[in-house]
Amino acid sequence: MISFGMSEEQELVRDAMHEFAEDAIRPIARDCDEEAAIPADFLETAWTLGLTSTQIPEAFGGAGEERGVVTNAILLEELAFGDASLAMAALAPSLFANAIIDQATEGQKGALLPHFCGDSFVTGSLAVSEPGALSDASRPRTRAEQKGKSFILSGRKTFVTFGDRASHFLVTAQLDDDLAAFIVPRGADGLTIGEVEKKMGLHALATTGLELERVEVGPDALLGGPEGADVQQLLNLSRVGLAAVMLGVSRAVLEYCVPYSKDRIAFDEPISKKQAIAFRLAEMHIEVHALRQLVWRAASLLDQGEDATRAAWQARAYAADKSMWITDSGVQVLGGHGFIREHPVEMWFRNARTLGVLEAMVTL
Repeated sequence: MISFGMSEEQELVRDAMHEFAEDAIRPIARDCDEEAAIPADFLETAWTLGLTSTQIPEAFGGAGEERGVVTNAILLEELAFGDASLAMAALAPSLFANAIIDQATEGQKGALLPHFCGDSFVTGSLAVSEPGALSDASRPRTRAEQKGKSFILSGRKTFVTFGDRASHFLVTAQLDDDLAAFIVPRGADGLTIGEVEKKMGLHALATTGLELERVEVGPDALLGGPEGADVQQLLNLSRVGLAAVMLGVSRAVLEYCVPYSKDRIAFDEPISKKQAIAFRLAEMHIEVHALRQLVWRAASLLDQGEDATRAAWQARAYAADKSMWITDSGVQVLGGHGFIREHPVEMWFRNARTLGVLEAMVTL
């Protein structure tokens, strides 16, 4: 039987993350956006939640809790309800750590995972997106050439989450006819890390570009060892994660606009009683629920170990389209107030527009 309800554990996760979003994220989100920075104490507080370390196996220093992709999607929706930038910052360490858990050799796990089990915030990152039109994460322009037992990486990446501080990068590249990923330490010769990028939205979340000019890495840098890794699964997890973030932003807009429309008086009655506004809010509500079903379906397939490539892309593509429509509708519902910083809807609009063009900036 198909169940559309949450388990007791998932309800507890949802409630805890919603409380964290209300208490720790919402109050600082606007200031973080204005200042284009995230306070260090927020990252340390988020680290204490154990969002990354609890899902690392005990053998490598973690708590060894079972990782549920649907549960993580619920968690991420709640955090993004508070703010997309801060939600992705809180889960940034999982970008690298989860890929190592899922795809790495035992030697790679032993060398890297203990770094994510300490008392202070540390992070690695994925380097997937590339500059230029028609960029396709499944067919990167970045190339890897085998040189004896080593590999030579050449190419450019963009929108690398926390590239300004990540200790390691997992760089996707074309290796002959295969899609591969390589573990590249921050100080690798030939690796140039660009300045923090200026974006339309997600101002608080630092992203950078990478330039790899014949970066040489050893055989142990190939994720998964000689057998390689299922890089498409990493992309699927990140696409569903991005869809969950866009779902959280969309829900934030809806839940802000409904009470606003009831309180805003025009022509002697609340604007919520105007047919155009009421129908728009109803359509926003429908799209939020439809998007959640797509996210949960794709996450469920990933939980079951099935091929989720199509479902993940559908969730991400639908989220990119509908979150943009929902946030734009929010601006319209607020009218002139939708364009001013007194209300957060304009920030959510900018964030949704930016999220719709990203790859691999969050994972489940």
